[in-house]
Parts: sequence; C-alpha cells; structure tokens
Amino acid sequence: MKRVLSILTVVSLVLFASVSVFGAVPQKVAYIVENALGDQAYYDSGQDGIDRIKEAYGIRTTTIECNLDAARYPQAMQSAVQWGAEVVFLFSYESEDILKQYADMYPDVIWVNLDTVVKNNAGNITSIVFVEEEAAFMAGVTAALMTTRTDIPGINPAKIVGAVGGDDHPIIHGFIFGYENGAHYVDPEVEVKSVLTFSFADPVRGKQAANQLFAQDADVVFQIAGLTGAGVLEAAKEQGKYAIGVDSNQNHIQPGHVVTSALKNFGNVVFSTFEDIVNGTYVPGETKVYGLKEGGVGLAIDEYTEEILPAEIIEEIRAIEDKIRAGELTIERYPGRVQN
Repeated sequence: MKRVLSILTVVSLVLFASVSVFGAVPQKVAYIVENALGDQAYYDSGQDGIDRIKEAYGIRTTTIECNLDAARYPQAMQSAVQWGAEVVFLFSYESEDILKQYADMYPDVIWVNLDTVVKNNAGNITSIVFVEEEAAFMAGVTAALMTTRTDIPGINPAKIVGAVGGDDHPIIHGFIFGYENGAHYVDPEVEVKSVLTFSFADPVRGKQAANQLFAQDADVVFQIAGLTGAGVLEAAKEQGKYAIGVDSNQNHIQPGHVVTSALKNFGNVVFSTFEDIVNGTYVPGETKVYGLKEGGVGLAIDEYTEEILPAEIIEEIRAIEDKIRAGELTIERYPGRVQN
C-alpha cells in the first residue's frame, strides 16, 4: 500500500510540475518599438495591450523606445534580456537580422514579432501579421461612397480620393493597394491619388501632402503615416474635408472630419498572445494571420462616423464587411507583401 501511495505521490508531483511549467505566468514582459510612443496609432495600440497584461496579471513590464536610432535597437534587445524579460513583444522593421541574432542567442526567451514575418534557426520567434488590405479595402469603400455623394457637406463633384503614406515600404503599399481596390469596388471611375512623405514622425510634412491632395479635388484622404498622419487630420479640418485614420481609432482627434479609421488591433493581439502563453496554447515559431474574420483589422464606426455619414452608407459598409468575414468576398493581398 505504501508503495502504491509513493507511486501516486510521484505521479502527482510530476503532473503538478507540468501544470506549473506550462501554465506559469511570466513575470517580466518587454515591449520594444523602433520609434516612440505617442503616435496615436500602432505603437500606442501595442502599449495598450502591454498595459492590459500588467493590470490583468499583476506582472512587471517595460517599454523601450528606440526613436528611429538603428544603433539603439540591439541595445534595446540586450537591455530587455538583461532585465530578465521572459517575453518580448517588438517591431523589427529593417532590423530583422538583429532580431534573428538575439532570438538565437536567447532561445529561452519568447519573442513575438509584430507586423512582419521573421524566421530564425532556433524557431522561437512567433510572427504576427495583419491583413491590412482588408481594413484598407473598407477604407476605400468608405471614401468612394463619400466622394459620390455631393449631398455630404464638403464633397465636390469630382470622384477623387487620396492617400498619404509614410514611406516606400511593402506594408504601406499594401494599404494603398487595398484602398484602391475598395474604392474601385464601389465605383471603377473613382480616381485614387497617393503621396509618400518618407517620414512617420513629421506632421508638417503630412499636412503639406494632404493639402496637395485636397487642392487636386480629393474629398477624403486616408492617412497611413503614423505621427505624420496627424497633419493629414489637421488639414482635413482646416480645409473642410475628410480624413480616414489608421491603426487606432482616431475619429475623435478632429471631430466631424475623421470619418472612420482603418484598425489594426495590435493591443488586442498582444494581450491574446500573452493569454496563449499563460494557458499553454502558445506555439513558438508560428506565423499567425489576423484579418477581419479574426478581429485583427476592421473599421472604427462610432458616434463621430454617424455624425458625418448617412445611415444608408453605414449600412452598406457593414454589409460589405460581413461579406468579407463570411468569405463571400475575398480581398486581394498586395503582391509585394510576404504572404502567409
């Protein structure tokens, strides 16, 4: 009997240890951004997810901002590891090789790469990508439905909409590609004009680009330029025109002139990924794709939208979104973007 009890005790301890390992809550989480917080877009959205993790689990978190200084990126990774981070969420635009190097050096750390795909030898980088073409498509649908309605204040007879991108990057081109397709889905005659600012941190340059498009009869301008996009929203207000925000809900920034925002829900995905780590369903090395159906992207339609758009336009927008979620309408991915 004692032998049986002894065996049962050992089995119980082994099972308890398994639960402890796979169900353990990491106590330190780092968040690395290659620019800085305050963009009111994806960096801030990711920070919201980090804050929610801290509040929900009572753990320690740290955010390291690199301020577009390439030399600070490896320093940030080293600082996160030395601090004892068990999980690191980060953006690795143009620093993919550095991420691979550190992930291989520290295989026991969970590395979660946001918005691009990175594979390494140790296989411990999980990449999170968003189908931004779907959100951008719906932004294009919204812009096209507006530019054909001259009964909306500020809309001129020309069927022209615009976009301001932050840089010559596949993600930005993916947004513009989806935006154009969405506009042409509504009306093939709608002309889409775009301008690149080559900066994600210059609102003055964003404002100049938007004013250039408004001067060319664009009624609605989609900003895809981070903090630079704040200038686009400001220009829309000053010109009595309209803008579409990006990444986070920016409708409230210039009330009455930001009709909607194309969302990439970084915060939600950061939080849900951490939940996966805690409950043991996290798989290192995966590439996870989030579109409309998965809740990773979408449109921010709220009271600010309702003040601008007639109810029938909002209904049409939601009907098209439902078709995408149901798989009845497939949105083409940008050919230059890594497909997954």
